[in-house]
Amino acid sequence: MNKGELIDAVATELKTSKADAARAVDAVLECITTGLRTDEKVTLVGFGTFQKRTRAARTGMNPVTRAPMQIKASKTCGFKPSVQLKGSL
Repeated sequence: MNKGELIDAVATELKTSKADAARAVDAVLECITTGLRTDEKVTLVGFGTFQKRTRAARTGMNPVTRAPMQIKASKTCGFKPSVQLKGSL
């Protein structure tokens, strides 16, 4: 499911217009992003937890030349599903 399909599903579920559903989906995604930026963790009970993670600097390999190269430390987002979500799959 992509974002457009998610918006269609939300519009159908809420019996509202696609524009209203798009605003709702965008608002939820923006709130999750802001929460990760400020709190480092966003927990949605019954769904799962989004958490900011830090990747350490490491040595990698250039796929073309096979020469070793340094990869800088970076931040990323991880998701851990809840027990309820795992059970429903």
